[in-house]
Amino acid sequence: MTQPGRLGVGIIGAGRVGPVLGAALRGAGHAVVGVHAVSDASLERAELLLPGVPVLSIPELLRRAEAVLIAVPDDALPALVSGLAEAGQWRAGQLVVHSSARFGVDVLTPAREAGVIPLAIHPIMDFTGTSLDLARLNDVAFGVTADAMMLPVAQALVVEMGGEPFVIAEEDRALYAASLALAADPLGSAAATAWEGLAAVGVEDPSRLLGALLRAGVENALMAGPGAGLRAARLREPGGVASAARALASPEAPELAAPVYDAVVRAATARAVARGEIDAERAAAVLDALGGPGSA
Repeated sequence: MTQPGRLGVGIIGAGRVGPVLGAALRGAGHAVVGVHAVSDASLERAELLLPGVPVLSIPELLRRAEAVLIAVPDDALPALVSGLAEAGQWRAGQLVVHSSARFGVDVLTPAREAGVIPLAIHPIMDFTGTSLDLARLNDVAFGVTADAMMLPVAQALVVEMGGEPFVIAEEDRALYAASLALAADPLGSAAATAWEGLAAVGVEDPSRLLGALLRAGVENALMAGPGAGLRAARLREPGGVASAARALASPEAPELAAPVYDAVVRAATARAVARGEIDAERAAAVLDALGGPGSA
């Protein structure tokens, strides 16, 4: 039995996100009644983060749970929801929550038609799938989408997990998700490539060199807002660009270093021109220094 106001939560998906959010809800007093996990890695995560919680089939989990948290890859979500609806597995009155950035509650329409209450709650955090994530959830922003009547429920669940909810309209979810990917994906790729480049020249601990640089860069970018990166674009010199392009194209450089650098410089230069930070002549000189297709 759960305490008054507490839910029996079932978790579908034991990747990096599901068990962490489940553990956070458990810490807030909710009962995690089951988890569905398949791979060895998922089973191990479930055991570490949700000790004592039974691993269940999805039909059994849905029979036991008052609230269902779905934390599966985005592309798998629509088919999972509709498949369970076709099989008659959803129960009227169940809360069904997914953690995808890309989708709002429309993706849960097949479940809604069976009488469930749909919520979309997306934590804006890069998960490791370990207990470290629990502390990191504090003050993390969550993008929330729900029907107006149910927004307070979605927001309350986020607050219970230590997060800060903000509302994203259904029609804005795709751009919201793409914007987050635009920030996270290049940063990770560039950092990994830089790490490999420093290791190639004999730096024993590239993380030590990159840590302060990346942290300061992220903080400066957040303070600058829409102006982030424009100062660097103004100061970028064609000679330095040519030198970097040659070095990153050498056999000693990481395999993807040259295309990553090329993409970053081209995008930053185009943005600087569009915002009037550099003129077309300076941009052409920078792009010419890159060499390759698209150069001036």
